[in-house]
Formats: sequence, structure tokens, C-alpha cells
Amino acid sequence: MPVELLASPDDRSRPIHFIGENGLEEAALGDRVRNWANANGYEAKNGNVLLVPAADGDIESALIALGEAQEDALAAGKLAKALPEGAWHVASWPAHPDLAILGMVLGGYAFTAYGKKPSRTLRLAVENGPDRAEVERLAQGCALARDLINTPTNDMGPNALEQVVRQLGDKYGASVHVIDGDALLDRNFPMIHAVGRASAEAPRLIDLTWGQEDAPKLTLVGKGVCFDTGGLDIKPAASMLLMKKDMGGAANVIGLASMIMAARLPVRLRVLIPAVENSISANAFRPSDILPSRKGITVEIGNTDAEGRLVLADALTLADEEAPQMLIDMATLTGAARVALGPELPPFFTDDELLAAELSDAAQKTADPLWRLPLYKPYAERLSSKVADTNNVTTDGFAGAITAALFLQKFVEQAESWSHFDIFGWTKFAKPWAPVGGEAMAIRAIDRVLQRRFGGKA
Repeated sequence: MPVELLASPDDRSRPIHFIGENGLEEAALGDRVRNWANANGYEAKNGNVLLVPAADGDIESALIALGEAQEDALAAGKLAKALPEGAWHVASWPAHPDLAILGMVLGGYAFTAYGKKPSRTLRLAVENGPDRAEVERLAQGCALARDLINTPTNDMGPNALEQVVRQLGDKYGASVHVIDGDALLDRNFPMIHAVGRASAEAPRLIDLTWGQEDAPKLTLVGKGVCFDTGGLDIKPAASMLLMKKDMGGAANVIGLASMIMAARLPVRLRVLIPAVENSISANAFRPSDILPSRKGITVEIGNTDAEGRLVLADALTLADEEAPQMLIDMATLTGAARVALGPELPPFFTDDELLAAELSDAAQKTADPLWRLPLYKPYAERLSSKVADTNNVTTDGFAGAITAALFLQKFVEQAESWSHFDIFGWTKFAKPWAPVGGEAMAIRAIDRVLQRRFGGKA
């Protein structure tokens, strides 16, 4: 059920009591609420919700227990499903009110583009609580990323992804330029062209710029593989079922860009999205092909299913040419990252120690988990090729997330700071704040770092 945030409650608004874990006795509750909780054996454990009836049988109020940790606060998303529609307000705030309200808004998300769903709405007043505009800014960026990933490829191919970026550019006054089809060869993006040329929709490089030209340069690159068959090294059918999410890096970069522009962050923002389908046709690129790259590095293709790093490499090279202060790429890149850390904990890679510390702190503060993995240089030798400058994969299958990051690092030289995020982009098991489906990962944590680095926030 969608959650609409209001500045102040109306006369018919009902209270929500946030209480601490195992803190029912200390909570500032009336006798009636406390007696009802005791009569129903209510346990004040994180995320437990209790609806309190009025004398006429209607719901009078609600209470939910939340722990002290940041990640506990997002469990308030349960209220989006548990509360009856109508107006509500907060009677007592939890330890992390901003995350609790964000959890409620995220928990009310539903992907409704392809079927009729109930349109009930919760109206929640946040008077004397978190910054309503700030919660909405973050929630809207996350919802945009979720919507893009959830949309099937027949409606979210390279053409449609380009239109999404153009609409976002129109909304915030950004400029958008696109290089597509054989123009990619003319403009020296050979690997983007090679990966996407077998599709019925032309491959393209989408390029959005926003902000003052003399502001610090922040560049985001997102993997936009709108569907991945694996190419001639075709995936098994079961492995293709979620491949509409292989543009999850692009979706998250777009969501993050919307957050940045909505906050009017004083940066010169550039967003680069190589948008392709890795399809199978007579002109599909092949295992053992040797591809030139924009960087001048030649790449032997050890596996056509490792295509994301190829399109990212050309886009990263372009980004790097103007030496941005910060260069960030996001991609649903490797199964190895999921084996190492599971679907809920994205790894990130950087050789910027200060940025690594800031990201780790922000991940904890925002309850947007991240874990740093090393750019372990000796593993780069495993990408060697006897006939080209590098292979796109190793032959031993070990350290796949690390070697993919090391491959990308070959194409970044001039950026002051670079970081790579290997995300899953999907919620596999529903959470109070996240239904099964496309997910925004790492962008709230990254946004916090950016707001503090460039926006002067404490």
C-alpha cells in the first residue's frame, strides 16, 4: 500500500507508537493500549506490530517495536502492509526516525504496471520528525531503480532505457546525447558495438550531463545490458529467468542520478550508460574473437557471457578521459560476488582508502549494506592472453568478482578516485521494506558519501 507523507496530521489521524525492543513497560502508552498488548501476548521484538481496536471495533492505534540498530529501523516497513488505509501520525519516535519512515515508504512500494492492484493509500504525518523532502528524495530514487529493473525487456530494451534517461534529463534540465548503431564504430566504442550488434535494437551509449561545467566532476557509469542470453556461450534457461535485471547497474545509476539532481548537489554530473542486449544472431561476437577497445587495449573473448565488463570498459575509458574527481561504476557483473557475499551484500572495490572508509561508514549509517573486497594485483595475471593484451575472463574460475574488477581497472587511469560496485539488483526474499523483485542497492550509501563530500552535510 503506497505511503504518502504529510507535513501535519488531520483530525482523523490515528497514532503510531514506536517502542524499543523489550521496552513495552517503559513505553509511554496509555493503560488501554498496554492492557491490550498484554492480553494479546505481544512481544516487543523488532518489527512486531500490534493493532489496537477502538470500542466500535475500528482500529484506534498501532504500535511497533524497533531495535536500536540502523538496520532495525527499516522493519517499520511492515506497517505499510499491516495498517488499514487512512491518516496516521507518529505518537512517539524510534531511535532512527529517518530510516523508520523511509522503511515505511519503501515497504509500500508495489510494481503495478502490468495489472490492477489495490490502490489504497496510507497518509502519514511526519510533523516534528525527519525531513519529509529528504525521505521522499531517497524513496523516489529507489522506486525508480526498482521500476526499471522490474520492467520486462520487451518494454525496457535499449530504446526504452534511452527514453527514460531523456525524460529524467528533461525533468532536471540535463542534456542527453546518444551514440548508437554503427556510429559507435565511427566514434571508437568498438566493444559496446560488438556486444550489442546481434540484437534487433541497436546498441548505444547514453550520455547525460547536468550541473555547472566548472563544478567538481562526478561521473556515474551503469551497465545497461537490457537482457543477457549469454551470447553464443548461451546461459541455461533457468539462468535467463532473471536476466531482465542485467541492466540493474544502469537502473541504480539512474536512481542515484535522480537523487543527486533532486538535491541540487553542486557537481558537474555525468551519467554514461552503455545500453545493449547480448543476443544471438549470425553477427554475434564469438568466443576467441579479439576485440579492439576505445582504450587501445585488445581483448580476447574467453566467454561471451562476460559481456558486461566489455561495454563498461569502453564507457569507463570515455569517462576517464576527462579525469573526473570521482568515477563510480555499478553493474550486475558476476555470480562470483553472490557466491562470496550472497544476494544482499554487494561488494565494492576501490584503491581510494578514504573513500572506502566513508562508504563503509555510510553503509552502516544508512542500513544500505556494502562490503569492500580487495583489488588484489597478483590475480590480474590470470587475465593474460597469448594473443591479445588481455582476456575478458580467467580460465580457473577463482576470484571472479576480483578479476572482473581488475579487468575494469585497466581502463581507468586519470580519475582521481574510482570505485566499482558489483550488485545483485534483486530482492530474492521479501523484507518488510522490500518486496521480491528489482532492488536499489548501494545508492543510499553512495548518496550519503556524495552529500558529505560535495554538499557540505555533516
